[in-house]
Amino acid sequence: MGKIIVVTSGKGGVGKTTTSAAFATGLALRGHQTVVIDFDVGLRNLDLVMGCERRVVYDFVNVINGEGNLNQALIKDKRVENLFILPASQTRDKEALTVKGVARVLEALKKRFEYIICDSPAGIEHGAIIAMYFSDEALIVTNPEVSSVRDSDRIIGMLSSKTRRAVQNLTPVKEHLLITRYIQKRVNSGDMLSIQDVQEILAIPLLGVIPESPSVLKASNAGIPITLDKKSDAGLAYLDVIASFLGEEPPPREKKGFLTRFFGN
Repeated sequence: MGKIIVVTSGKGGVGKTTTSAAFATGLALRGHQTVVIDFDVGLRNLDLVMGCERRVVYDFVNVINGEGNLNQALIKDKRVENLFILPASQTRDKEALTVKGVARVLEALKKRFEYIICDSPAGIEHGAIIAMYFSDEALIVTNPEVSSVRDSDRIIGMLSSKTRRAVQNLTPVKEHLLITRYIQKRVNSGDMLSIQDVQEILAIPLLGVIPESPSVLKASNAGIPITLDKKSDAGLAYLDVIASFLGEEPPPREKKGFLTRFFGN
């Protein structure tokens, strides 16, 4: 049975969709059957980042409502074997995501995929709660800034109280901290929280750190997950995150600047 992983944060603009696309692509590159789902009903962006916006015919809500089946809605990535995308509806309301309907779709996906990555919308409203409700593990994405860290702390509280595992007194959701848009120069000047600062505040295991990089925006605009850009510091950092998630030592690389300081230790 597949494992459900929610990518969440609370605050918008921290890199959830970039992370969802990169993480799902990285798992598929390693040979794992992977699907990534856009839970941001009404404001979908995952299809743009994945470069498949013109191939969307049926969406997540169509499947929930029985207006199309899962095979019709799933989009197979043309670049990476084992990778599929389930897009969100652009015209419906987030209330269309019902617990019963989402559960039915996820159960069907768990029979076909090893990893189901759920790209959560920003905020703590219905869509975000539904995205995390069925999760087995969570990537809490945060920027090293006070407002982002505070919102992530709120999300950690919700993961421990509002998920299916919490409600049914099951093993808690396994939490992973991912720090994105990290700039060492701003940390040195005191304008940005350090890795240690964020870890001390949130007190959950650190999975990895992604440096701020112009290649992320460039890749997103081109519809290419950043993990496919092997020349990007951010792309390499995401690949190292995948290795760590799978319980491996990240491969040795020549790393410059920030990556040497962080991963070199």
